Amino acid sequence: MEKDFLQERLEKLERIRAAGINPYPYKYEVNAKAKEILEKHKDIQVGEHVETVSYSLAGRLMTIREHGKTCFAHLKDASGQIQLYFNLGVLGQGKWDVFKMLDIGDFAGVKGDVFKTRTGEVTVRVKELELLSKAMLPLPEKFHGLTNIEIRYRQRYLDLISNPESMAVFYTRSCVIRQIRNFLDTKGFLEVETPMMHSIPGGAAAKPFKTFHNALQMPLYMRIAPELFLKRLIVGGFEKVYEINRNFRNEGMSIKHNPEFTMIELYQAYADYNDMMDLTEEMITTAVQSIYGTLKITYQDKEIDFTRPWKRLSMAEAVKVHAGLDADALDPAGLVKACTAIGIDASSFKSKGEIINEIFEQKAEAALIQPTFITDYPIEISPLSKEKRGDPSLVERFELFIYGREHANAFSELNDPAEQKKRFLKQIDSEKEADLKKLDEDYITALEHGMPPAGGLGIGIDRLVMLLTNSASIRDVILFPQMRPETQEKREEQPGEKPV
Repeated sequence: MEKDFLQERLEKLERIRAAGINPYPYKYEVNAKAKEILEKHKDIQVGEHVETVSYSLAGRLMTIREHGKTCFAHLKDASGQIQLYFNLGVLGQGKWDVFKMLDIGDFAGVKGDVFKTRTGEVTVRVKELELLSKAMLPLPEKFHGLTNIEIRYRQRYLDLISNPESMAVFYTRSCVIRQIRNFLDTKGFLEVETPMMHSIPGGAAAKPFKTFHNALQMPLYMRIAPELFLKRLIVGGFEKVYEINRNFRNEGMSIKHNPEFTMIELYQAYADYNDMMDLTEEMITTAVQSIYGTLKITYQDKEIDFTRPWKRLSMAEAVKVHAGLDADALDPAGLVKACTAIGIDASSFKSKGEIINEIFEQKAEAALIQPTFITDYPIEISPLSKEKRGDPSLVERFELFIYGREHANAFSELNDPAEQKKRFLKQIDSEKEADLKKLDEDYITALEHGMPPAGGLGIGIDRLVMLLTNSASIRDVILFPQMRPETQEKREEQPGEKPV
């Protein structure tokens, strides 16, 4: 069937060229978009022609309905879709013949005036027509949108053509990033760029992607976080910096994880994690209010209320509330025993802090639906954060949870070079991967030159956009998500399951 379709289009292409028409011209002058035409003329009367204004617009033909010597079609541009009216008497035989060689999926440029049909639809009466690009393959499921998830992710262009709601998600994504950028700019932050390839992986506990620089004859790692470079800038004298860019982590994929993802990371001199909580609240609520005009949105089956102030709980408090365990009152052995009673195997963990974190992840995270800051993490799992004032077993760190998912991570940044080196060495000692057993000596040297007190914050843009667009999977908010090869997808997919 597809072969017959392609043959038919090839034959039309030959006829178009034989008529002296270039099926792929260089440009077309556009003076209007579909949405603005519809909005401007929505109040004209049925049957009324607005002949005083002529529009020139271009886009893809989405439908064609022929009625003898007249025809209706719909043209889609980036703003939306509008109906076109073609008439042999208006176009003339030459342009009518060109129109008869057009197909759904072709790009066309049209010029004409506006009227409203008997059914009340604002329509452009086409007086001039130009083919702008001949499509050789059919659009998917012409009238019903593209529903196949695999095709939507692998061939995003088809998804965008067929599903206006998908295109709206990516407009919203751009708006979210723009709002964050504008907010930080007004707060005096400077946007910077730091290396995407590192000689030593660092800034987060994650497995890196490895590459090789031929000229330098050395391995390099795609960055897992920009943290250590951004803090070098604080050492250098910048007081407020941020970066919105890609990170890469060579780990599993799920509805919450893509190996390539976008983060905003920022640092502010003379601030701590309490300042970062206030900044996070203000930044996200400003974006939500600007985009939706309200601080209450629906995600999946829950209403999320961003009204400030957001709830704040220490990790120990969250474990007590949601797991029923008073971790502060138990030693490590007692905590392991208590874990067994609630169905958690904690026997492999080396420290009390790691056990508390495991209890939190298994029993508390999913219950944090409304925006909640979880504060005061165990020192064992936070090598880049300062000790909590008054309790050296904890650090001044928070993570923001919404709908049971982490959305932000922040610290009162550690700026003691000796303590930082000690923690790095302890972290390196626990790593199994050879690539991760490397100490960033230059970062320690930078700290030895003096870094002021600072607060740092990282927010996952993809997860935030998921939340703000009611998208179920991270792949819905990344234009071109990473996918397994198609043959592997088919081989690994089980009956009744969709590949992750």
